[in-house]
Amino acid sequence: MKTAPRWDALVFFGAFAQRWDRRFPSISRSWREHWQRVIPLFAHPPEIRKVIHTTNAIDSINATLRKVTRKRGSFPNPDSVRRVPYLAIRKASEHWAGPIRDWVAALKHFTMAFEGRVPNR
Repeated sequence: MKTAPRWDALVFFGAFAQRWDRRFPSISRSWREHWQRVIPLFAHPPEIRKVIHTTNAIDSINATLRKVTRKRGSFPNPDSVRRVPYLAIRKASEHWAGPIRDWVAALKHFTMAFEGRVPNR
């Protein structure tokens, strides 16, 4: 019999905390404080969780913005403050043209979970 996803998450979280709490105690403390906000995600199947999870995309755009602003001590004028990040985001968006990974499988689950709310193609 398969265990509930929330219990699986607690088991893996316990193992994570045991391994990393000495070096990074604030990570597991933050997860514990916000656990009630985190666990609803585990009620969804893995296909939906993959699509919902956006950390990699956010980290990627943040890294792009850090890269273009890191070496600049100052900007010559107020317009360049807007222009540099804008151009960096436009350049990064060229790589976003691909489809969302596993979208078809997630869409099937969304259609079943939210019957009548997901429009037909």
